[in-house]
Amino acid sequence: MNKKILISGGAGFIGSNIAVKLLQMGFEVTILDSLSPQIHGKDPYNDSFTFKTILSSDAHFIKGSVTNRDDWKTALNGQDMVIHLAAETGTGQSMYQIEKYNEVNVIGTAILLDILANEPHNIQKIIVASSRAIYGEGKYKCALHGHVYPEARVEADLAKKDFECKCPICSGSVTLMPTDEQSLYKPTSIYGLSKQTQEQMVLIVGKALNIPSIAFRYQNVYGPGQSLSNPYTGILSIFSTQLKNNNPINIFEDGKESRDFVFIDDVVNGTIAGLLSNEADYKTINIGSGEATDVFTVAKQLKKQYNSDADIKITGNYRVGDIRHNYADLTLAKKHLNFVPQYSFTEGLSLFCQWVNLQEIQNDKSQNTFAEMKSKGLFK
Repeated sequence: MNKKILISGGAGFIGSNIAVKLLQMGFEVTILDSLSPQIHGKDPYNDSFTFKTILSSDAHFIKGSVTNRDDWKTALNGQDMVIHLAAETGTGQSMYQIEKYNEVNVIGTAILLDILANEPHNIQKIIVASSRAIYGEGKYKCALHGHVYPEARVEADLAKKDFECKCPICSGSVTLMPTDEQSLYKPTSIYGLSKQTQEQMVLIVGKALNIPSIAFRYQNVYGPGQSLSNPYTGILSIFSTQLKNNNPINIFEDGKESRDFVFIDDVVNGTIAGLLSNEADYKTINIGSGEATDVFTVAKQLKKQYNSDADIKITGNYRVGDIRHNYADLTLAKKHLNFVPQYSFTEGLSLFCQWVNLQEIQNDKSQNTFAEMKSKGLFK
């Protein structure tokens, strides 16, 4: 008998791709999703690429919220495994929509676990989508003090265009290192803090209830199917929408800030490997590319791919809560899941841009987002 898998947030970018792959593998898939207008648009049944993918599949769809206990109970009925992806995801937005981010990410997860602790169910495994955001600035090396974990950058330095991290002990310069799962938790945003709480709740309760659980700390996921209308998250989609509207790209800081961009197919394969194996049970695992790519390089490559004449402006603007650099140490992913990324950034970006070229051009809402954050004192 095929396993029945529930994916919360399964109509979203990562969830829909996982759902399609699991269906192809013969699993029965149920999706619980609220169809947030910020992600799916005002008419998700017609406008959302990822949701239309689900509609055309054999997945069972339930429109509901993870903050509603009855919706969870309906969705969990008869399921064998849960992939819990539903969450609010904008780092900057989380700094002023604090109640909303905690309600969805923390309370939504708490309701799931409360049901599993107190009511009959058949759940045999839980996977929760965590985030590299829990590390904050991540791991560095100081010439005097060895491996260190810098504090969040202070606004006084950022205002002087001093963007690099400092040693938390001597305030000296530090060298970026790959961040491993044993690194300290130092989230710099409410989003990061909520993901830290989310993953710890799942692992603690999973162990107490003898339900194997895994927290995947996804890096910056991108690829075909990503929302092009959400101005709060997904730098590749935000830049693409700006370029498609022939609007200039605003590069924050000095453009040298970097991220670990991981292609969606690699994320899908890593997640399913955890679902099907017991090697990573009760562990936290990084899923990324293992490489850092700076934001200016991203913008230049996107402009070239789209043959755009739009300007790329390095403005020195910065957002409170942003980190400087990051890339993941993938040692545990390889050890426990035999996970090795199959797509380089160049290959993945090309596939992403080919897909974007086939999509309807979305309205560029980035200026509204900047104005909103500026009014809160979070964008300088």
